[in-house]
Amino acid sequence: MATVCVAWGVGCLMVGAGAGATQRLGPAYEQEPWGKLPATGKGPALPVTRYTLINANNLVVRCTDYGGIITEIRTPDKEGRFADIVLGFDKLDDYLRGHPYFGANVGRCANRIAKGVFTLEGKQYKLATNNGPHHLHGGNNGFDKKLWRAEPFVHNVGPGIQFSYTSPNGEEGYPGRLSVTIRYTLTDTNELIIDYRATTDAPTLCNLAHHSYFNLAGHDQGTILEHEAHFAAAHYTPADDTLIPTGKITPVSGTPFDFTRPKPIGKDLAQAGGQPVGYDLNFVLDKGPTERPEFAARIVDPRSGRTLEVYTTEPGLQFYTGNFLDGTLKGKGGAVYQQYAGFCLEPQKYPDSIHQPQWWDKSNPILKPGEIYKQTTIYKFGVRK
Repeated sequence: MATVCVAWGVGCLMVGAGAGATQRLGPAYEQEPWGKLPATGKGPALPVTRYTLINANNLVVRCTDYGGIITEIRTPDKEGRFADIVLGFDKLDDYLRGHPYFGANVGRCANRIAKGVFTLEGKQYKLATNNGPHHLHGGNNGFDKKLWRAEPFVHNVGPGIQFSYTSPNGEEGYPGRLSVTIRYTLTDTNELIIDYRATTDAPTLCNLAHHSYFNLAGHDQGTILEHEAHFAAAHYTPADDTLIPTGKITPVSGTPFDFTRPKPIGKDLAQAGGQPVGYDLNFVLDKGPTERPEFAARIVDPRSGRTLEVYTTEPGLQFYTGNFLDGTLKGKGGAVYQQYAGFCLEPQKYPDSIHQPQWWDKSNPILKPGEIYKQTTIYKFGVRK
């Protein structure tokens, strides 16, 4: 298998480079061919590459230029044993067959837009309705299904990679030419920093989000219902039966959505409602939008001791508990992903904000020429002994 290694400090990652090539002495990255996108009437088959980032503590993040998808994150438990803690597949072909946004970056507009219609500066735009009557995560062929240009780097804080993509005017029904970069940095303090930047040449919508499914016990270790969750969110945005917000902002106190103190995810899940039952809603972060990332959430798996903290600049946090997983998907190593096999924590603007102008002081999804869309989200991995 062809590899390219880059390192700073005292060594280089040598995964898959032959017998005895497993030692790891310093922050580095590796890249490898990972299949091809099928040829279409618009062009030939395109090669896809997978990248491996590894920090000074041997944490591993694997991602691909197809959708900027994260396919693997390996972290240690309280005994020092490493496991892969995100759901996904071993091969590109499995992603191409369709999946519920495992490890994806979704856009132009994450979450739902009611009826797939919005009006901007007096003009109505019609989008795909790919989630019942609504538009979801950028449409039928959103950012998660695009081939991005990749530029790996090794910074003084750890290795990383920048993905770039330009969405043409009219793609998936959105106006304007949108230029986007996603920058992953795996730091030696065990943080995965995700930086989003975007600019446009015409008014458009832009609301990007990362959509990894986490299971801190290991991607193949059952449900996440015993994980303990704590959110810095005293309010949430109630939604109708199709998960479109009503426009209200409501206190979580006295509801199943109160995670202001740590509690097991499964404790009140049956009372959360939904079809199927589970959490799939936006929490209004106490801090609001910020220039620098601030604390949003903490999840602990009591069994393994692994912890995940989320810091973000965004005003909202979509919490999803894998309600629609049903055992039909076989993931890495043949793992069967049953309902509640993983949770998503997706910092973003509030869902369907374009139809709720009363929210725009904190959650404005409109991007105009001359402006820069910015988001920084940090997933910090740790261990509770």
